[in-house]
Amino acid sequence: MIEAMKDNKGDMFMARVSKEMLIGEILQVGGSGAAAILMRAGMHCVGCPSAQGETLEEAAMVHGMDSEGLVEELNLYMDQESA
Repeated sequence: MIEAMKDNKGDMFMARVSKEMLIGEILQVGGSGAAAILMRAGMHCVGCPSAQGETLEEAAMVHGMDSEGLVEELNLYMDQESA
């Protein structure tokens, strides 16, 4: 389940994915469900150490994928998990 996070003021918010997020950050907040989405899309390098420092947009570009579509799918998953 996706848990609420605290911002620097201590206010709670739900994690949202953006194309500027690092793959490592997405995996941290989305866990195995996010990894499964990325793997299913063809991004089989999610466990690669170099992928951890790459943005979703950069990884999508390398793999010839639409980063906006991945953002939508990942956020839909996170919304469902946090409900």
